[in-house]
Amino acid sequence: MSEYRTHTCNELRLEDVGKEVKLSGFVKTIRDLGGCVFIDLRDHYGVTQLTTENPELLEQIKKINVEASITVEGTVVKRPEENINDKLDTGLVEIDIKTITIQNNVLLPMPFEVEKSHEVKEDLRLQYRFLDLRNEEIHQKIVFRSKVLKCLRDKMDEMGFIEVQTPILTSSSPEGARDYLIPSRLHPGEFYALPQAPQQFKQLLMISGFDKYYQIAPCFRDEDPRADRSPGEFYQLDFEMSFASQEDVLAVLKEVTTHVFKTYGHGQITEDSFEKIPYRVSMDKYGTDKPDLRNPLELIDVSDIFDKSEFMAFKDKTVKAIAIDSSSVTRRFFDEMVDYAKAEVGMKGLAWIKINEDGTLVGPVAKYLNEELQKELLEKTQAKENYGIFFVADRYLRACKDAGAIRNELGRRLGLIDENLYKFCFIVDFPFYEETDDGKIDFGHNPFSMPQGGLEALNNSNPFDILAYQFDMVGNGYELASGAVRNHDTEIMTKAFEIAGYSEETVQNKFGALYNAFKYGAPPHAGAAPGIDRMIMLLLGETNIREVIAFPKNSKARDLLMQAPNYVTEEQLRDVHIKIDVKEK
Repeated sequence: MSEYRTHTCNELRLEDVGKEVKLSGFVKTIRDLGGCVFIDLRDHYGVTQLTTENPELLEQIKKINVEASITVEGTVVKRPEENINDKLDTGLVEIDIKTITIQNNVLLPMPFEVEKSHEVKEDLRLQYRFLDLRNEEIHQKIVFRSKVLKCLRDKMDEMGFIEVQTPILTSSSPEGARDYLIPSRLHPGEFYALPQAPQQFKQLLMISGFDKYYQIAPCFRDEDPRADRSPGEFYQLDFEMSFASQEDVLAVLKEVTTHVFKTYGHGQITEDSFEKIPYRVSMDKYGTDKPDLRNPLELIDVSDIFDKSEFMAFKDKTVKAIAIDSSSVTRRFFDEMVDYAKAEVGMKGLAWIKINEDGTLVGPVAKYLNEELQKELLEKTQAKENYGIFFVADRYLRACKDAGAIRNELGRRLGLIDENLYKFCFIVDFPFYEETDDGKIDFGHNPFSMPQGGLEALNNSNPFDILAYQFDMVGNGYELASGAVRNHDTEIMTKAFEIAGYSEETVQNKFGALYNAFKYGAPPHAGAAPGIDRMIMLLLGETNIREVIAFPKNSKARDLLMQAPNYVTEEQLRDVHIKIDVKEK
């Protein structure tokens, strides 16, 4: 018998009545009824009710605070009919206490009630995360996370992938985000970097002759926090395959995702899931490369109509229209959407038209459209009586993004999104390059990807016209995975980086291992990496990624529990040959 328990707090049932048992856990509640005390004892597994009328034990219990850790010995008894609790697995029995041992009492004031921790400010929860995690609802999210990880591992093993751990201390590389740098004590002036992803290592594994690799990989990126992105570090199901095409990787993503979401999801996966949508089509129709396909609204390009109109503000611009059935909304709805566009999207305004029951058009834009253009607009948008049309006009990309934000908000406000569905898709054909704010050429997605058309495209095409064998998997408006067919040819690699402003010498210096390995019979290979934190967030129906991570950083990228980042001593800095040049706050 264990020193601390014979059973967990979720094991005992009617068939255990009469047994002498020992339980250990945390005191969830104490109810003193005067001459009789009830204690709810909680451990990792569940809750069991304890009770006693023994005067000596009652005096001892008075010294125990809620959330203290205790061990009790006693007899399992059947609860009186009026005390049965159908909400507990152990609700038919209770323990008649014989002895209580206080393992550790609560010696400081509680910062919040554990059972109501989700009601307090998030920073306070994170500062006392060890208490927050005792909350049964939050505790179960981490248990759920463990089950999903096992499910992923089992599925990858079943599909013939082998798990390999890759280094955490590595070299800095330009992969789209800032690196976390680590100064070297043994090599003054030189730095390691935490990996943004195991990108180079997994490609090297393919060159090493491993056919299918995966790992639950920690990734580190010095990025600004968002509700759906964990700052600093996150985990992904990283995998790579030799002699594989884009279609092979998409098939793996579909199989793994379907398996996990059917096993642990709260909604149905639609039959039309996992369609392939080119990036440009997604931007045109949804205003984003992360479309929520549960929302039936689409963007309609009406630029040509307004180029023929008298509305000068919309001439020579991309104009996106969104038509809605507005029969159930008031005029105030339109005004509130204008306010939302200004306050939340950062737009100067939001134009709209409403179609009356008699077919006439009203609204700020209507007077600028003659009868012929009005008819053309209704035909193109499929709008009819009691419909409304919102308009966004700007440069192409800005117009798409702003209209996409309005589309999302309209879907929410009009109740068009079925929360019981999962709709996935693959966004494909991303631009290989993009233009930076200062007019330079940079990689659009992943510098290690294969350009469509290979070396010929790099040599003869406008860089901004080149597409990449890159793809994202999107679910319900969240990017869940990114992947690509990898560049495995040194000539193509050198040319691709040259166009982005990197010399061959820089490529050899930054990516020397890959550059050299490509010269030793590198196989064609491809892979992807679903984000685990975001996947679990979606499985649980959460909107804040910190809810599914055991010890997350807060919205300002601070670890309030461990007080990180923090200052270090001068001696520590001297060890790694660092001097700090920061103005005092």
